Amino acid sequence: MPRRVSLRDFDLNMLVTLDALLQEKNVTRAARRLGVTQPSVSAALRRLRRHFDDELLRRNGSRYELTSLAELLATQTAPALLGVQRVLDVAPSFDPGTSEREFTLMMSDYATAVFADTLAGIIAEQAPGVRLTVREVSAFAVSHAAETLRSVDGIVLPHGFIHDVPSDMLWEDVWVCIVARDNADVDELLTLEQLKRMPWVVSYNSATAFTPAVQQLRTIGIEPDIRLVTESFLALPFLVAGTDRIALLQARLADRLSKSAGVRTVSCPWDVSPLVEAFWWHPAMHDDPAHAWLRSTLCEAGGRLR
Repeated sequence: MPRRVSLRDFDLNMLVTLDALLQEKNVTRAARRLGVTQPSVSAALRRLRRHFDDELLRRNGSRYELTSLAELLATQTAPALLGVQRVLDVAPSFDPGTSEREFTLMMSDYATAVFADTLAGIIAEQAPGVRLTVREVSAFAVSHAAETLRSVDGIVLPHGFIHDVPSDMLWEDVWVCIVARDNADVDELLTLEQLKRMPWVVSYNSATAFTPAVQQLRTIGIEPDIRLVTESFLALPFLVAGTDRIALLQARLADRLSKSAGVRTVSCPWDVSPLVEAFWWHPAMHDDPAHAWLRSTLCEAGGRLR
């Protein structure tokens, strides 16, 4: 049976060193990142190797690479440290003017493009010492939202993907079709017959990660001819430009990218429900004054978009 190590028997400071080693894959760079001496990191690496009974870093020619166990640890160490930091950050009150807290949010590249700058601007005004980290949301993170929300401060995501956790509505957007600027087969109006014939580029296409407007298209009996799938909304216009393809894109993002990408927008020829973006967070954070401030700031940023 695998041994279980008590936290009382493990120096949690070693996790910080482990994370630096796994990220840098080099003792010298890890020491520089931590602001300590190289011999101290080398000594810590020896202790970590004994603890895990694994080399962790294995030399391959002139560089080091992670072992299989280290690859697994790399996926768990950073979230664990973030969880510890969140515990240490909890305080009975929160002063945004003096705080140096770091908040970590997950959102799509669409939300980052149209929303993150507004949010960062408000934070800079109200809390100049606060830092914001934005991580790309993934299908896995959404599918395991209950676990994900334990390691981040929240997820910006449309309704329909996460359930049974608190959320705050941020802003609305509408879906538009995008085609190449020089697509002579598409006039100012699209027909449902054209949607059936045209090759599609879609963002996400799985049971748990999908574009809601594409699902709505299927409900009226049109199965799009999907030729290309991407997990980036920002890439969609560039995958349509100069081709006969069609895609669905949020209007706010289409407005920003259509000129540079060489595409144009066309209204959807079916009744598409609007996109409602919300902030989803773990209920355990409800009474944290810092998190309450973050939620109100997110809502203020969403209000500016509205």
